[in-house]
Amino acid sequence: MTSDMLQQYTVIVQFLGKTLGPDYEIVLHDLHPDHNEIVAIANSHISGRGLGSPLTNASLKMLAGKAYETDDYLCNYKGIAENGHLLRSSTMFIKDAQGKPAGLLCINFDDSRYEDLHQNLLSIIHPEEFAKAVTAPAVEGALAGEAKTPTQPEPITENFSMDIPSLMQKIFADATVSITTPIDRLNQQEKKEIIEKLHKQGLFQLKGAISFVAKQFCCSSATIYRYLSELTS
Repeated sequence: MTSDMLQQYTVIVQFLGKTLGPDYEIVLHDLHPDHNEIVAIANSHISGRGLGSPLTNASLKMLAGKAYETDDYLCNYKGIAENGHLLRSSTMFIKDAQGKPAGLLCINFDDSRYEDLHQNLLSIIHPEEFAKAVTAPAVEGALAGEAKTPTQPEPITENFSMDIPSLMQKIFADATVSITTPIDRLNQQEKKEIIEKLHKQGLFQLKGAISFVAKQFCCSSATIYRYLSELTS
């Protein structure tokens, strides 16, 4: 992202943060290889992140899947903040003249204050048993990620990591959660299958990912490079 473009979007971040109010977190990610981090943020209390925090798992997956080639933005998918609050998240791809992603402009809406007001109002006008019966299906549906949009056919769940090591650990844990064999005892094919999952999740777009995965597998970085080259060839 050029310095002029960065400055313009930084102003937009602050403008939207003040206009929409404290329940909306506005985030600007610079996708330049030397950065790949948050460079502007408003209302950061929602996710607890700050300048320099890495991309989320959802953003990495979007980039790995080249969603920017068919969409200018993805709207209204589920995010989960560190405090457990359910967020409604949206991402716009900022593209350069060649159509390549240069940055991401993200908006995360936290409706927990309104949910509290809703619950309090229901408790005033209805018996407790009725209020619980009314709200439970809606909450369960939201947590299950039922809502979909025409341009967003597969549900996305976004987690907000504070630093790159914890983000890599989260992605790796998700990719290996069903593995019962100790990681250091996996055969070559099993390792390749995990590498493919990690690739699709965008892990290898993060600096240091090769050495991180090599350490998990107790093998050399050259081995991971070889597995990746076989996947992409």
